[in-house]
Amino acid sequence: MPVLVITGTGTEVGKTVVTAAVAAAALAAGRSVAVLKAAQTGVRPDEPGDAAEVARIAGPVTTAELARYPEPLAPATAARRAGRAPVHPHEVAEAAAKLATEHDLVLVEGAGGLLVRFDAAGGTLADAARLLSAPVLVVAPAGLGTLNMTELTARELRSRGLDPAGIVIGSWPAAPDLAARCNLADLPDVAGAPLLGSVPAGSGALPPAEFRRAAPHWLAPRLDGSWDAEAFRMREAPRVL
Repeated sequence: MPVLVITGTGTEVGKTVVTAAVAAAALAAGRSVAVLKAAQTGVRPDEPGDAAEVARIAGPVTTAELARYPEPLAPATAARRAGRAPVHPHEVAEAAAKLATEHDLVLVEGAGGLLVRFDAAGGTLADAARLLSAPVLVVAPAGLGTLNMTELTARELRSRGLDPAGIVIGSWPAAPDLAARCNLADLPDVAGAPLLGSVPAGSGALPPAEFRRAAPHWLAPRLDGSWDAEAFRMREAPRVL
């Protein structure tokens, strides 16, 4: 798994923190890691972007960002409004492939959901993943509504011949409600892919050293962690009426 593409079921679901957790766990396992942000939107030139945030909390990773646009919009829209060149899927794939020759693991973080457009031709992160023949990790919210979004994302991946590597819950609440607890069993069922982790809400605000120590405990062994999905489900499962 030299390249792993990380997408979300939508925006603000915890992709960057999950990317950082995967990076931190891989670093703890002794692997070299690169993080590629295909298109950064809503950030000024002098501000740190998502890739820089991953490096800040995860540790010494190589970071790359192909394009940056000031408005918090879909990359294609943001590029058009800024009068700048868009990012194309083949550019993402080429950059990731080059990084993969120099690192044990390359994490490609998307913008928003799987089908958010990069360019006027409709190119998406899914197209970049197909060019790379890379598995795709889906970051999903915990609560009500996540099942539909997660199943749609997984179905779209399979329709394109892509492998949903698994699901990671991007922000597990300290006091999960009934829907969130039930979703632990239902998410892998609707996605047809395993639950590979659950990152506690607010983890991105932890001191970096604490984040790095904790990250492997949030992720399954397939992501260089020690998290046990079944044990977590049993602990959080709702009482049967």
